[in-house]
Amino acid sequence: MFSFKVDEEISIVLLQQHHKEELFKLIDTNREHLRKWLLWVDKRKSAQDFEPIIPIWISNYANNNGFDAGILYHDQLVGMVGLHYIDWNNRATSIGYFLAEEAQGKGIITRTITALLEYIFKNLNLTRVEIQCAVNNHKSIAIPERLGFVKEGIKRHGQWLYDHYEDIVTYSLLANEWEQNTKA
Repeated sequence: MFSFKVDEEISIVLLQQHHKEELFKLIDTNREHLRKWLLWVDKRKSAQDFEPIIPIWISNYANNNGFDAGILYHDQLVGMVGLHYIDWNNRATSIGYFLAEEAQGKGIITRTITALLEYIFKNLNLTRVEIQCAVNNHKSIAIPERLGFVKEGIKRHGQWLYDHYEDIVTYSLLANEWEQNTKA
């Protein structure tokens, strides 16, 4: 199973069925916070709602097609990070993430994405990574900007979110840019 230690405080683990109660509690506790940016939040009404989803996550990882993993901070589930579909022909992927409201401001996502970039570029040998965020999600946008991603553009009305459209901004980082950033 996919798991690795980001640093002394953070690790990433592939979520399995025994995590469904903890995952539901995380989402339910942060429902209002997450609902501002994530369309699927209202669809998760119980831990059992994850039973059909978790095998898909595991299958994606087994088929070398990305993953959805939990972010553990001091061994507590505080969020998720994932590689969406991996485009092996173009050696590209995109990263998605969310974090519990009370876990924000500790550098958890920045450190997690930094470690993940090393995995993506060195282990998977991909050449391009994207991060997409709602234009108004300033905390989420700060992550790719902090890590040297290039802003590519804005997809106007890129996502219908419950009762309104959100514009979506796309950031990308190329392997050679990442190498230059890590040497600097």
